[in-house]
Amino acid sequence: MDPGGAQAVARLSDQLNRMGAKWDYVISDPTTGANSHKRERYAFIWKTGMVQRIGDPWLEQKFQAEIDREPFFITVRAESRALTIGNFHAITKSMRPETEIKYFKYFPEQYPDKNIIFCGDFNLPQSHTVFVPLKKLNYKPILKGQKTSLKQECIADDCLASEFDNMFYNSSKIKFISSEVIHFYREFTDLKKARKISDHAPIVFRFTFSN
Repeated sequence: MDPGGAQAVARLSDQLNRMGAKWDYVISDPTTGANSHKRERYAFIWKTGMVQRIGDPWLEQKFQAEIDREPFFITVRAESRALTIGNFHAITKSMRPETEIKYFKYFPEQYPDKNIIFCGDFNLPQSHTVFVPLKKLNYKPILKGQKTSLKQECIADDCLASEFDNMFYNSSKIKFISSEVIHFYREFTDLKKARKISDHAPIVFRFTFSN
């Protein structure tokens, strides 16, 4: 397991702390999929003046055998309200990520007292039928028809390939304000250099609590 990713999160937190505000972070253990080369770590990083962690984050053990890189959950307090965030990276599209995502409909029932936001790279667009059960539970995507992954090369000004990154929030508990994609790659003259930073554009979700 390459420790570079975990070290990079620590360096990022250190740099942010040098800018005045206090930041904290947590990194998961490696995921437990059978293919050791596909195992990954997740990370959360937050400004402590705005968000406080509640309890210990966890790699979800339920459906561990069915989900190759099990989601990583953390519960935080913001504006005196609790919020649980699940971070997830699905298997590649060729491996049929819908066979994993279909289990997400069970998490709201498993954690009925938690206000969950599911976020990550689902390797499927939000329009896929596998998300229908979540949508029937009042979960809505923050992006629709918005590509976020980077192509190998831009065609004219079109540099994005697939609509895979998203967040799903409980619309009965959370009020949507806005969402956006950060097109960081536009700051690079060469897309290959941008892809050394990431082959996905970050996404942003602004919201408030419904009640």
